[in-house]
Amino acid sequence: MTTSLTLAGLALTAVIFWANLRPWWTGNRDPKMLAPFGKGAALGILGAMCTGGLLGWLAGCAPQVGSTAGSKAVGAVTGTQPGAALTRGSLSGSLTEEGAVVVFLVAVGVVFAWRKAGKDDKKRMAGGAFCGATLCATAGVAGALSFLPGLVNQADDSVRAAVESAGVL
Repeated sequence: MTTSLTLAGLALTAVIFWANLRPWWTGNRDPKMLAPFGKGAALGILGAMCTGGLLGWLAGCAPQVGSTAGSKAVGAVTGTQPGAALTRGSLSGSLTEEGAVVVFLVAVGVVFAWRKAGKDDKKRMAGGAFCGATLCATAGVAGALSFLPGLVNQADDSVRAAVESAGVL
């Protein structure tokens, strides 16, 4: 899916981000409060690196869903119909087999955390995944995170090298 995020979609993403950050900021600022949102955001960002599969498809749908819902929300509140797309960015297409294994293992970990989470934490995780995927569809965020695919690819390279080396197994 190649739909870019609109300014209204970005506004919706900002609202979701703010709704998750505000309770932490106004509370005791315990880092544990941000963990569910962070897990979801990590999955959304890693999903934006995928060229296909379930994660790639969901990350590709997020900007379209955000733009459509954001346009309706902004239009309902202001009476205007925004629609101009932001410059599109992409992290996809640069995962190696080793990087794909890392993304898979993180996804499984987030699914396990999701299954154990309560209702509110599930909402935070979903919001994080949405924010991560939609923000990575913008040129600025994708450019700022351009180092990430290489880092993810290298993470499993060392494990593979250790396992394939003589004397380990």
